[in-house]
Amino acid sequence: MTVQFNRITLIGIGLIGSSLAHDIKRLGLANEVVVATRSAETLKRAEELELGDRYTTSSEEAVKDADLVIVSVPVGASESVAKEIAGNLKPGAIVTDVGSTKASVIAQMQPHMPSHVHFIAGHPIAGTEKSGPDAGFPGLFQGRWCILTPLEGTDPTALKTLRSFWEALGSRVDEMDAQHHDKVLAIVSHLPHLIAYNIVGTADDLETVTESEVIKYSASGFRDFTRLAASDPTMWRDVCLHNRDAILEMLARFSEDLAYLQRAIRWGEGDKIFELFTRTRAIRRSIVQAGQDVDAPDFGRPHPLEKR
Repeated sequence: MTVQFNRITLIGIGLIGSSLAHDIKRLGLANEVVVATRSAETLKRAEELELGDRYTTSSEEAVKDADLVIVSVPVGASESVAKEIAGNLKPGAIVTDVGSTKASVIAQMQPHMPSHVHFIAGHPIAGTEKSGPDAGFPGLFQGRWCILTPLEGTDPTALKTLRSFWEALGSRVDEMDAQHHDKVLAIVSHLPHLIAYNIVGTADDLETVTESEVIKYSASGFRDFTRLAASDPTMWRDVCLHNRDAILEMLARFSEDLAYLQRAIRWGEGDKIFELFTRTRAIRRSIVQAGQDVDAPDFGRPHPLEKR
């Protein structure tokens, strides 16, 4: 793989940022990687893991002379990062992010981006429930989708360059409107996480079932919900607050469908229950056929290149 950028700056070095660092080094996509994070302790760990070439707690310092800046912070921190880095971005630099809400990130960052840089919001749909610099591993983005949400008037050459970067990481790249992205992700990602948090919280609140019984007798269904519910609370708090409208819409739809299922169970309407379960089973087969999962019995399976 040929070098795509002289200098790439990674702001935030959690699961996504550290996985990017692994792949940029593995694939030789940059001559230099600069790692920035506010936490001195996290930065020290990133240096111990040799995730970059230079390390700093100053985002402002980190972006100097960077050709590509990737912001990998909780979406609620996007504006503060944009304000910090705006004055030091070089002409022609590409600035992107990895947040799972796009309209909010654009609203936070775009007003602060100087006219001489190319701001293109993005979202790699990949990850695990783990967080921090130790969570990253090479190959996280292989075969996964990355959605770019370019604004009207985005420079086509910059967009092509960013697309080719994600493709070099093994991602399949798509483009869509930010609002549409947020609605799609509300149903395929945000709502499942909220349901998982809620189910695990309900189990924790039950007075008639002990915690030891919940843990001891966890069937695969509950066990897999706990995997989602173990996700970074800061990140998911920000997702809820910054994709509020789409999430509330999907929660309302889910509540209506849950009430329908509740009525069918109450009145013994087996045909309705069977029809629903048959329809949803077909969705699972479609996901496997699309290469977004493998036909294995449960979650938590190791990723192809994940460190053991």
